[in-house]
This record gives sequence, structure tokens and C-alpha cells, in this order.
Amino acid sequence: MFAKYAYRRLSLLCFMLFTLTIFTFALNYLFPGELITNFSGEVNSSYAQTQALVEKYRIEENIFVQYGAFMARMFEGDWGLSLSSGQPVLSHVKHLFPATLELCLYALTVAVIIGVPSGVIASAYHKKWPDKLINSLSLMGFSIPVFWLALLLIMAFCLGLGLFPMSGRIGLLYEIQPVTHFILIDIYLEGFPYGGAAFWDALHHLALPTVVLAMYPTTVLIRFTRDSMLEVLDQNYIKTARAKGLNRSQLIIHHALRNALLPVIKQIGLQFSTLITLAMITEVIFSWPGIGRWLIESIYQRDFPAIQGGLLAVSFFVIIANMLSDFIHSILDPLARNQAHGKV
Repeated sequence: MFAKYAYRRLSLLCFMLFTLTIFTFALNYLFPGELITNFSGEVNSSYAQTQALVEKYRIEENIFVQYGAFMARMFEGDWGLSLSSGQPVLSHVKHLFPATLELCLYALTVAVIIGVPSGVIASAYHKKWPDKLINSLSLMGFSIPVFWLALLLIMAFCLGLGLFPMSGRIGLLYEIQPVTHFILIDIYLEGFPYGGAAFWDALHHLALPTVVLAMYPTTVLIRFTRDSMLEVLDQNYIKTARAKGLNRSQLIIHHALRNALLPVIKQIGLQFSTLITLAMITEVIFSWPGIGRWLIESIYQRDFPAIQGGLLAVSFFVIIANMLSDFIHSILDPLARNQAHGKV
């Protein structure tokens, strides 16, 4: 049964990735400008260079041959050149995507640490003051736009109190060799240089963007965990355990929590893919050198090869994150495999 489920998931994954590559390939024809420039990123090329590019990208062949050549270049790492920088698009993606991924991972960690326990507490004190307080705060956090919250925190903690920096990943005084392009890991690999001051400076730069980015998934996890816990606490076996004399903490920890967290695990994976899109706004406001900020700047600059490569990288990661969360959820909850196939 699990092998069939895994086969269905992998088939769906391959179909979605195939559709993604078709859409990315079609962007070369949807973007304005010359087709050969959209494919390669080369501008002001000579006649001989243009003819070489036409042969390389199979411009004079039919659409199917062009798509096959496009896929071959994708696997070879030839994603074209950025019109603004003249550098390979893939090198930009490799250098910038870890910064976005790092920010999203820390934001998701904060969301899980705060959101899941808060949802459990709200369900344990249903219709009492802790539940009402947590619900009110989560509704307030859910309603605040990301960009507005970011500006408020900058005004209060950066301009007003001067506790946190306004932009960047680390101060200009510190030179950290980019090995993994994850700033905290690179500082650890260098042995915490500058007496550990670089590590604390990087944490200060991470604090406000992480809080802003974690606000939305935290509120979602609070409400989702609360609803899941209330549904489980209303089951007959919980009522039977309560009739046997178990107190609230025993009911939650030993009986309800494990079953209630199963759908929450899948929701965590979905929120991680949502963070990738929300990170674009956060990166622009805090000047965070990630792929989201680079992609938005490429849109302003009409850098079509960079837009194409950035969309391909972000979409590919979102699809993989969603599939991975669904796969983990199916491993932990065998009943989900039957429900996904239309059975109960």
C-alpha cells in the first residue's frame, strides 16, 4: 500500500515539475524583446555570435526541439546570463537562495515553538480567558500586513531604541568567508572569529526579519493546532478517559496531543512554502540579500533571464517542500494514504 502511495506521489511530482518547465520555457516567448536575448541574456552581440546562439538554442528548429535543448541546458547548469550584471543566472541563485532559505527556516522554527504550544494552551482552556487572549492576539497578528509590521518594528527598535540594525545579514566590520552561504554556519566553520562578536552581530541582523516573517505562520499554527486539539478532545475515547478520572494535563499529553499534531505536521510544511513568497517582501524592506529581493529587483530592471531563473528556482523549491511535507505526513499517519486515494 505504501509503495503505491509513494508511486502516486512521485508521479504527481514529475508531472508538476514537467508543467513548471513548460511554463518557464514559454516565458521566453511571452517576454518582450528578441527571442535570442531572452534565451541567452546576450545583448549587442555580433553577427557571428548571434548565429552561434541561434544554433545553440535551436531557434530555427520547431518548438519541441527548442524545449529539448532548453531542458538539456537546465540540467547542464546553463540558465543564461543576467542582463543587469552579465553573470550566469545560476550563480546568482546559488549565492542568494541560501540566505532566503536560512531566514525561512528560522522563521518557521519560531512559528512552531510559539504557535503549537499556544494552540494547545488555547484548546486546554476552551472559552476561558487564556483561550480568548490567545485568539485575540492571533487574530491581530493575522490581520497585520507584513510590510506594515516590518516598518513599525524598524521605527520602534531600530530608529527609536537603536537595538537592532535596519538592513543586511552582518555588519561591514566582519569578513566571513562564504562557504555554505548560511551566515551562522559559515561563522561556526570559521571558529567564531572576532571573539564571537560576528555571531552575535549576525543574530541581531536576523532578529527583526525573523519576527516579521514568523508572524503569519505563527497565527496560522495557533488556530490550526487549537481546532485540531478541540476536535480530538471531543472524541469518545477522550470522554472515556476523562470519565475514568484523568485530569486535563494527562488527557492532553498522553492521549490527545499525538493524534492532534498529525494534521499540524502537514500544515507546517505548507507554511514553509508560504514563507518563501512572504520572504520577498521582508527581504526588500530589510535589504536582506536573498533571492526574493533579487527577483523583485530583476522585475524592475526587466532582467528577463533572471526573472525566468528565479521563478524556476522558487517554484521548484515550493513544489518539493509541499511534496515532502505530504510524504512525511503519510508516513506518520497511515490513514492519510487511504484518504488520499479516495478510501476511508
